[in-house]
Amino acid sequence: MQSRGISCWIETLLALSCAFTLSVAQDDHMTNALTLMSQTPLIDGHNDLPWQIRMKFNNQLNKVDLYTLQNTHTNIQKIREGRLAAQFWAAYVPCETQYKDAVRQTLEQIDVIHRMCKKYPEAFMFATSKKDIMDAFDQNKTASLIGVEGGHSLDSSLGTLRTMYQLGVRYLTLTHSCNTPWADNWLVDTVDEPSQHNGLSEFGKQLISEMNRIGMLIDLAHVSERVMNQVLDLSKAPIIFSHSSAYAVCPHKRNVPDDVLRKVRDKNGIVMVNFYNEHVTCSQIANLSQVADHFDHIKRVAGYHIIGFGGDYDGVNRVPEGLEDVSKYPALVAELLKRGWTSVEVKAALGENLLRVFGEVEKVRDSMTGIPPDDLPIPYEEVKNDCRTGYGYLVANSAASGWSFSSLITALIFTLNCLSV
Repeated sequence: MQSRGISCWIETLLALSCAFTLSVAQDDHMTNALTLMSQTPLIDGHNDLPWQIRMKFNNQLNKVDLYTLQNTHTNIQKIREGRLAAQFWAAYVPCETQYKDAVRQTLEQIDVIHRMCKKYPEAFMFATSKKDIMDAFDQNKTASLIGVEGGHSLDSSLGTLRTMYQLGVRYLTLTHSCNTPWADNWLVDTVDEPSQHNGLSEFGKQLISEMNRIGMLIDLAHVSERVMNQVLDLSKAPIIFSHSSAYAVCPHKRNVPDDVLRKVRDKNGIVMVNFYNEHVTCSQIANLSQVADHFDHIKRVAGYHIIGFGGDYDGVNRVPEGLEDVSKYPALVAELLKRGWTSVEVKAALGENLLRVFGEVEKVRDSMTGIPPDDLPIPYEEVKNDCRTGYGYLVANSAASGWSFSSLITALIFTLNCLSV
């Protein structure tokens, strides 16, 4: 009886010892995670807080306190707890705005991001370059960059693309969940939507070249697989997936197949892992460990040099257990360390990979300074609709004034004949 009691005590002590050892190890991983995050900026590729400000407050930022804002994944306190050093804020408007007021609404989202930075200069620093990100990090502020989520926001205009760049936009997601007049979206790879362009149209290819020329990062989140491959072949600069995960882990068409991961590696690009449950586990439930599985898979297939963070916070309604909001990034970094990721690998994923990509995009831009802006517009027949005027297009103007193109030619011939008499 006594020996049995001793045995129970020994088992209890062993269990407590194991639990204590595990707790210490977890604390060590978290300590190391926070140390690495103090040395290298954590850069996240996609956050939809600006859309939440529109939907909850109609962009009336004066009515919002971003320190105490509740019912969102993001506020300033959570940003600081999460050691979030740089954020691409999404200037997103829905596909329903296409052919209507997409440009206006997108400009309003760009405006609210600028106003966030001006209202909270102690927390945010507006950024448009690799250097700006590091300057903000040195000042202990969150570098705030803009990404326009969806090519429909351009209304098929290269001039609008250039203007948005001048307003500080540094990436364009080529599509959202709808085709544009020049590119197919990810739904084409499902049964939900037909292809319109077999990938990119000729104008879509023009757009890729112009993005290279001005230094705009090309974001392939949300596009069809055909577009992914075309852009990877066409672009002179590295590309990004601002918020996508690994298709082999979760076969959702918003995720990136292994062959594309390898092409991203060969292009020196980056895939910034999405935290949305449906893209993590292809179900409504996910946890932090399952997000780390995507990091592991991408590293195994294409190397740690192409990995980044792309949480998609405030753009989704379900996030993993353990990653409930932006304050939880350190827990994911600690999980990667627990899985054997080296400090070099973790620092690359935190921000060094994105900084490399950004720098290479800027180098391509600088190498193309002698090339004039592309001012060849998209063919009018590819964008003609009831909400669009055709000023500048010969055929459209002729039709608006009651003349057909053939009528103009006939009139011109008649005039020349009269002059020769």
